[in-house]
Amino acid sequence: MSHWLDVVVAAPAHSAIAGPLTYQSQSPLADGTLVRVPLGRREVLGVVWENREGSGDLLEMQTKSIAGALVGLDPLPATWRKLVGFTAAYYQRSLGEVALAALPPQLRDMTAVQLARRLKRPQTDSSHEQRPSGVELSTQQLEALAGFEADARPALLFGATGSGKTEVYLHAAEKVLAEDPAAQVLVMVPEINLTPQLQARFQERFAHLGKERVVSLHSGLTPAQRLKSWLSAHAGHARLILGTRMAILASMPRLRLIVVDEEHDPSYKQQEGARYSARDLAVYRAKLETEEAGEGEVCKVMLGSATPSLESWQATIAGRYQRLSMSERVGSSTISSEDAGRSAGPPQARPAPSGGRELHAVSKRGGLPLVRGVDMNHQPKHAVIAPPLLDAIAQRVARGEQSLIFLNRRGYAPVLACHDCGWKSECPHCSAYRVFHKIDRTLRCHHCGFTERVPRACPSCGNIDIAPVGRGTERLEEHLAELLAGVKRPDGGAVRIARIDADTTRLKGALESQLASVHSGEVDVLVGTQMIAKGHDFRHITLVAAINPDGALFSSDFRAPERLFSLLMQAAGRAGRDAKHSEASEMWVQTFHPTHPLFAALKAHDYPKFADQQLAERQAAGMSPFGYSALVRAEAKEQSVAQGFLNAAAAAVALEEEHPQVMAYPAVPMMIQRVANIERAQMLVESSSRVALQRFLSAWQPVLFETRRQDGFKSLVRWAVDVDPIAI
Repeated sequence: MSHWLDVVVAAPAHSAIAGPLTYQSQSPLADGTLVRVPLGRREVLGVVWENREGSGDLLEMQTKSIAGALVGLDPLPATWRKLVGFTAAYYQRSLGEVALAALPPQLRDMTAVQLARRLKRPQTDSSHEQRPSGVELSTQQLEALAGFEADARPALLFGATGSGKTEVYLHAAEKVLAEDPAAQVLVMVPEINLTPQLQARFQERFAHLGKERVVSLHSGLTPAQRLKSWLSAHAGHARLILGTRMAILASMPRLRLIVVDEEHDPSYKQQEGARYSARDLAVYRAKLETEEAGEGEVCKVMLGSATPSLESWQATIAGRYQRLSMSERVGSSTISSEDAGRSAGPPQARPAPSGGRELHAVSKRGGLPLVRGVDMNHQPKHAVIAPPLLDAIAQRVARGEQSLIFLNRRGYAPVLACHDCGWKSECPHCSAYRVFHKIDRTLRCHHCGFTERVPRACPSCGNIDIAPVGRGTERLEEHLAELLAGVKRPDGGAVRIARIDADTTRLKGALESQLASVHSGEVDVLVGTQMIAKGHDFRHITLVAAINPDGALFSSDFRAPERLFSLLMQAAGRAGRDAKHSEASEMWVQTFHPTHPLFAALKAHDYPKFADQQLAERQAAGMSPFGYSALVRAEAKEQSVAQGFLNAAAAAVALEEEHPQVMAYPAVPMMIQRVANIERAQMLVESSSRVALQRFLSAWQPVLFETRRQDGFKSLVRWAVDVDPIAI
């Protein structure tokens, strides 16, 4: 007797395969079973979505048979399928595209025989008795844990940098794993480079479970490692899963706690394929897991950050999330509420080094670093490092302390230019400049990767006097070496300067090696991009300096101030993390706009004040989190074709009559409109109602598909929908 199955297979969102395909099987298969099925001339992996009822004769004539089931592997659970279904619908992608992308790449290519051989490998189990952590928590940490236990709502752990958020995560996980011997915990971090240090800390704390029960899931793993971790999580063998955004779509049958560390970080938003937000899906998945769990069982979610996203902050104001505050650093004797910066009188500011006019900090709360603003309008012309800051760095070196200099631009210089004819190192394939990298004498495009050797003379006029314009981390490292050449360490040695950015960490293991050098005290001054400005626990850094942060103050992207404030607060949090250095720690910010409200809030470490100001502006403008938006992006060989496609698709819908709550703006070029010889345009769609926006996008999908079939756009245009974009 034949059985008919609806099976989802990998397919782009705009292909002819919109949903599950029907196949027949000689035996019944449970929903969620992985199967190999014929698709055209290929055999691909699919997921049984549901068993289908229908007319046997008709279905038997029209359907193909499955090639086989991946026996030995438990079916994917119902909560996983519901999560995938919601993700596909909300982010406007095909069901199969999301479902198959959530599985390990190696699994997608495996046959039933290969998988059976893989599953035969023995799983060791070295679990032991639960043991106490032995870590004494602060009063605020204990209060946060108690509040988390008492409230079923999603929790936002609003904790200052160094306040011990990770210890709260560890204790919450310990409680869940101790109470339920089968429970699983998911801990997410925004970037791969933060995973190894967090994994080491969790493996040390949960050594009693056995090392193999704490696994990682991120794109930096080899295919075999990723498959092993996924299979362990899917089987329930892994008790604690650490991962980046991809981990939110992993199969975990007994998930009871989700932690999202640095929940504000834009890395949680996928930028290709299904452009989902892992942070938002974490909240939704916890709700699904709770609904599917047995009576009395729940899956809780904790979002942690020193600078929460404004969406999460507004959710606490509206009462959808609970807010747990930890405003003081671990080891600090200062007790203050999250709003102390507003109500307290002006504390005393430490005297500044001489040599320039500064805007002194007005607050130092809970052991956090003193923030100094340097008005670059009063510094020597063309100064890269203000004399007072240079003096402060030299003093730190002389005392044997470390400094971190933050510049969010890698390379030697952002552009190479000829001052005679005006030639600049533009990329021939992108509407962007190629960055000058002095270390290997190349001009490299950071968008398409096109690289050439630096020309001996100007390609336009032949002038040999071509020069770098602006500064990146590579040039800053060189400049600091010159400025600090005469400074000596306590042992009489010369200053040791290191640089950590995407260029110095390309080789496997390079980042870990460089971080180890910093932690061991072999570096006096660390120069780097945002990859070192957040998440790292540097115990000997007492001074952090931001060199050129002003660009984000006047960006066309309405989220730019939020990202800048977050980045500067996170960078400041790298200073004074050791209690014995906390009182002497400082954050220096060089700016040409010292009176900007953002810097006033930064000096007071007053995120609530900054958030209130930003939320008021966004509410007046109807922007997130008070309004909802989507970007529809199109790519073509010509800009006119890309824009024409979007405008034609919008014109084909009667917005005012059928979707009165939705506004679609005319198509415009993207900020970087050409990448790798492909022109890019986008159209912004807004609504005051999330439901109305989703209804419109779902109705618009077939219109976009039909518009692309028109003669002027057929095979010339690629398009994608980005719901809740993080950059506009």
